[in-house]
Amino acid sequence: MRVLIVDDERPARDKMRRLLELEPDISAIDEARDGVDALERLPGFAPDLLLLDIQMPEITGLEVAASLPAPAPLVVFVTAYDEYAIRAFDANAIDYLLKPYDQQRLQRALQRVRERLAQQRAALTVHPKPPTLIEEAPAPSHPLPAISQLLIPERGGTRIVKVEQIQWIETADNYVVLHTADGQPLMRQTLAGLVDKLGPRFQRCHRRAAVQLDWIASVQHLDKGDGELVLRSGVRVPCSRQYRAEVMARLQAPPIRAPERPPSC
Repeated sequence: MRVLIVDDERPARDKMRRLLELEPDISAIDEARDGVDALERLPGFAPDLLLLDIQMPEITGLEVAASLPAPAPLVVFVTAYDEYAIRAFDANAIDYLLKPYDQQRLQRALQRVRERLAQQRAALTVHPKPPTLIEEAPAPSHPLPAISQLLIPERGGTRIVKVEQIQWIETADNYVVLHTADGQPLMRQTLAGLVDKLGPRFQRCHRRAAVQLDWIASVQHLDKGDGELVLRSGVRVPCSRQYRAEVMARLQAPPIRAPERPPSC
């Protein structure tokens, strides 16, 4: 098992490394000092597991989890604050370690990770995935927590994209394109999975597109039940008849407030 420790406090990283080195099946350990550093290390290190702090400067652990490229490593949140436990499990975390933890509690979390990895390997053996396509992830049984920004690794750095600046999203092979006024960065993610992570401000409007509801200025009706969404920027986004009724219903609902960021420690 390959493990990436993500924590802005060096003593916390040192403790976790010491305990992990006692586990015989952990083949590699790396450390990241914050969320941006973690995302930059992902492609080269390819961890099976992220041990992820929640409260970190600038970028929270929840935002890191939402920015993970697909297929994403498993996540165990490690934090001194218990108030984020529900949000962490909504973000598909395997476990939630509350500081201070001991070797026994860490071992229980690692056992859950081992079981999930074994399930994934078994599923791939029975139903192997196509090597070049990212499958649409099924919608979760309850909404994921909304986030305020995404982190996108780029050559030589990491781009931070504020969610409020994303006008619409479209699929592009194994990626999604985030359309903003400042550019169209690519993110390795499924459209369905990203819309779930971004929260209720976004609505699927086409098999290959989703839109931020606050950006819609008008709806144009076309033939055969299809339509176009005209955004405040003047951009036109396709709206298929499959999604048009839901888009119209969402536009008539009360506005969605932007999420509040958890306080930094």
